[in-house]
Amino acid sequence: MRAHQIMTKDVISVAPHATVLDAANIMLRCRVSGLPVVDSDGALLGMVTEGDFLRRSEIGTGRKRSGWLELLLGPGRVSNDFVREHGRRVEDVMTRDPVTVEEQTPLDEIVRLMEKHHVKRLPVKRGSALVGIVTRANLLQAVAAMAREIPDPTADDDHIRERIARAVEATDWRPIGFQVTVLNGVVHLHGLIIDEKSRRAAVVAAENTAGVKEVHDHICLVDTYSGFYMKSPEDIKAAG
Repeated sequence: MRAHQIMTKDVISVAPHATVLDAANIMLRCRVSGLPVVDSDGALLGMVTEGDFLRRSEIGTGRKRSGWLELLLGPGRVSNDFVREHGRRVEDVMTRDPVTVEEQTPLDEIVRLMEKHHVKRLPVKRGSALVGIVTRANLLQAVAAMAREIPDPTADDDHIRERIARAVEATDWRPIGFQVTVLNGVVHLHGLIIDEKSRRAAVVAAENTAGVKEVHDHICLVDTYSGFYMKSPEDIKAAG
């Protein structure tokens, strides 16, 4: 999937000369945590977010620095912070030149950029114009949409078994002697693992296979030092 498939197209934005109060009220009224800042031609100039209102003189959260620290930082940094804490216009507090994506940017790249730059939203541009925005909420909606049950005409027991086996065998954590049995969409997993985390990974691989109705875990955990092995929690519970 790509940005244009999940982005919000009707983007709520604000002008650079709007007041900080106007921006705050728009964010509260529309229940958004960030606004793109655009000029009269629709070109993206920056982003203003909740984080830009954390250090504000109105609420007494401006930075308090000693004289020697201000000297160390230099007049440019100190004056810039003063403007961000006391400025009355959006252009005074906004983040300029924000990280952006294009309509064809794939979702994995979008997530990588969000993680790298510690941002919750990415404006989507076409040339210099803002055409949408991708937020974490959009990604969540995409996950929910993809997770819905989609009928698969080839999801018979044989196909299910082959797909699970192929998915697990391609990994580095695959259980030793991994076996899959399937009857009417009900999956049973067998094998040996030396790390408990591999159990959940195998179950997840099965659960994500089209046509699977239930997954039963019979994978045993082996202590590599003693050779002792323990049955799966499901089998222990059934035996008790």
